[in-house]
Amino acid sequence: MTWNINQNDMEYKPVKAPRGSEISCKSWQTEAPMRMLMNNLDPEVAEIPEQLIVYGGSGKAARNWECFYAIIETLKNLDTDETLLVQSGKPVGVFKTFESAPRVLIANSLLVPNWANWDYFRKLEALGLMMYGQMTAGSWIYIGTQGILQGTYETFAACARRHFMNRNLEVAPTGGGSLKGKFVLSAGMGGMSGAQPMAVTMNEGVILDVEVDKRRIEKRIKQGFCDTQVASLDEALKLVDEAVKKKIPKSIGLVGNASETHPELVRRGIIPDVVTDQTSAHDELNGYVPGGMSFEDAIELRERNPDEYIKHSYESMARQMEAMLEMQKQGAIVFDYGNNIRAQALKAGVKDAFNIKGFVLEYIRPMFCEGKGPFRWVALSGKKEDIWKIDKVILNEFKYNDTLTRWIRLAREKVPFQGLPARICWLGQGERARFGKIINNLVSTGEITAPIVIGRDHLDCGSVASPNRETEAMLDGSDAIADWPVLNALLNTASGATWVSVHHGGGVGIGYSIHSGQVICADGTKEMEERIERVLTNDPGIGIARHADAGYEKAIETAKEKGIQIPMTKKKG
Repeated sequence: MTWNINQNDMEYKPVKAPRGSEISCKSWQTEAPMRMLMNNLDPEVAEIPEQLIVYGGSGKAARNWECFYAIIETLKNLDTDETLLVQSGKPVGVFKTFESAPRVLIANSLLVPNWANWDYFRKLEALGLMMYGQMTAGSWIYIGTQGILQGTYETFAACARRHFMNRNLEVAPTGGGSLKGKFVLSAGMGGMSGAQPMAVTMNEGVILDVEVDKRRIEKRIKQGFCDTQVASLDEALKLVDEAVKKKIPKSIGLVGNASETHPELVRRGIIPDVVTDQTSAHDELNGYVPGGMSFEDAIELRERNPDEYIKHSYESMARQMEAMLEMQKQGAIVFDYGNNIRAQALKAGVKDAFNIKGFVLEYIRPMFCEGKGPFRWVALSGKKEDIWKIDKVILNEFKYNDTLTRWIRLAREKVPFQGLPARICWLGQGERARFGKIINNLVSTGEITAPIVIGRDHLDCGSVASPNRETEAMLDGSDAIADWPVLNALLNTASGATWVSVHHGGGVGIGYSIHSGQVICADGTKEMEERIERVLTNDPGIGIARHADAGYEKAIETAKEKGIQIPMTKKKG
């Protein structure tokens, strides 16, 4: 089918994925990616849906609206043994493959290394030849703020266990450290960063989250992720002080700019217990908003003079980073939360920016060595009850995992659904495949009213090469080796995932990462049970192999325990 739609003549109409058990595609294996693409652009889910921007500065679900509608129509007509190819958000071909092959293969933002920079990417983007897919935006498995919430919750919990275990009389219900009575400072309250307020309060702490766009704070409050909004630093600090003294969880969204508030806190001698950042610093043009001007003036400058805007962005990131470094010197626990602000500040002349360590290196890598990572599922029926039934199964099947069961109970109580109902949790090797088969059986027996899609963030144990984030300071120095995410995508394709993607630049920006994703649709059939077991065994399995190859003892032990065959294994260092 050929499309000749004039992009300029297209009027934006809000998108919402179909619900229920009736399908408009030829099978659930094509209905699933269609619904999830549409769900990414649901106004409840996407940050700027009219521009197809899902999250992360400029992370898009499709290149333009003409491409979006062409993808939808192609999926509706795709046969059960055909595969659609999507190149940076544009459908470029349909090919005969196999019924057990993926129905969609996606490549986003991939550039030859010598040309892999924001300037060249933006030239191609302006020509309509590429789009920035972020991680789960262009791979159609974004589920809103919940998508990063548990990982953020786990990160702050690990931070509390390491640094405050012996300082608090109170401990968290999991038996680990607590942030009770601790002051956490961060910035950013967008689609992903909006998880920070709830993640901190779930760990019983107090957070001041600085955000330049008051509409984002208002949105997080409306959704239930943040408690309150204030417009002045003095008012914010008063609320922080009261909550810290009373040792009660509290999240405060401050309308302001971190490049201004953070230096002012240092000037006043106010040093938080924990400091991090989740602004869209990875993108100095379409993500980060510079200080020294109003939000409205900054957006006007972005349109009028991009080069001048970028100059101000780098200057502001430098000021913010210098304040964070000073807080670290004065006793704060400071870590980079994966937005590449250290590398950006280094470009701006802050030579010691990497004195601050990244969150994966500090808190997450031991879990990666066991094949643990952010596992998520979405009810294509649109019924909350289907997710609640799965919640009950988790609480029964994984009752030995106190951290997991506590998370599920907290999520049921506190976390709102955005778009199609979804849930996320961190599961490891063996657990993912076991759980996936349970879900497929629930669909088969009719206990769940429609198929479930099972996927993950690209931030996983074996699907990313990102030297400033997931693969920072690898034991064997293999930080920048990008073979692993490509192998991950190839393995998931061979294993029979429903759709597979390979992206460039997610999280940290163009030139800094290569990563892959997979999604599989549990439609209740015997065939999908077999494919689910293969995919959900192999996907985390390659993560264990990657860390074992780098010499991590825990990964080597896990590989032996789980029967993962690694021809050459030796401990490094």
